[in-house]
Amino acid sequence: MAVDAASRGYRVALVAAEDFAKGTSSRSPKLVHGGVRYLRQGNITLVLEALRERGRLAKNAPHLVRDMAFVIPTYNWWEGPFYGIGMKVYDQLAGYLELDPSGWLSREETMKRIPSVEPEGLVDGVIYHDGQFDDARLAIHLAMTAAEQGAVVTNYCRCIALIKREGRVTGARLRDAEAGEEFELRTKSVVNATGVFVDELRQIGDEDANPVVAVSQGIHIVLPQKFLPGNTAIMIPKTSDGRVLLAVPWQNRVIVGTTDTPRKTAVLEPRALAEERDFVMEHAQRYLTLDPRMQMS
Repeated sequence: MAVDAASRGYRVALVAAEDFAKGTSSRSPKLVHGGVRYLRQGNITLVLEALRERGRLAKNAPHLVRDMAFVIPTYNWWEGPFYGIGMKVYDQLAGYLELDPSGWLSREETMKRIPSVEPEGLVDGVIYHDGQFDDARLAIHLAMTAAEQGAVVTNYCRCIALIKREGRVTGARLRDAEAGEEFELRTKSVVNATGVFVDELRQIGDEDANPVVAVSQGIHIVLPQKFLPGNTAIMIPKTSDGRVLLAVPWQNRVIVGTTDTPRKTAVLEPRALAEERDFVMEHAQRYLTLDPRMQMS
């Protein structure tokens, strides 16, 4: 948003309370994807929007986004045709912005792609492609681009109050976390782009503002690379609670997740619940030949 506004000639100040890539961005599965789970839910509009965003980002930032192959291992005869057709629809929805096309894999090809997959009962597999990206580098590059376009960007600078005139927000009072100094920033408009913390800032300006965000958290477990060697990810389309589970190679590690647990409030440093860890570990053990286990110190 800051890049877009600055490139159009607007005077822009981008203010972040923490690191530019902290918060939700730093805790993602490092994927820019079209939302396979939304396709299963029938939310075609959201899938189309996500696929177009994926394609544009891959074209605009090829140094940050790369093709990631995903394999869906199937353990029932009907799963291959069912998911295979779904992935072809996924390909078609992406249009000219698609990555490599999806396809069917034999049992042998599936095990070659993901040698650590559980072989017992394995029938075959479906392969499709999504994007993997470096979220931290993307955030920094966007901030750099905004600055190149004339924006003023700063982090570790928190909004502590909104300035109003005749009922309209006309600026913000900010606190420099490092220097401890406070100052006012006057502007014609303020954009609240704080993600899960959007209600916190809204209530700074209006204590009676009704919440607009239902808070939930999702966790990932990071495993050594030996649990999923190679460069192919695993997608489990339906776990015991109906969610999608991913195991994704990332910087000589494997990211496995995610959960979806309602929470009362958003916190900057969320902590995984025991039941969330157990859920991810249980499914990782179910689909991998090496069974990860928690080590208690």
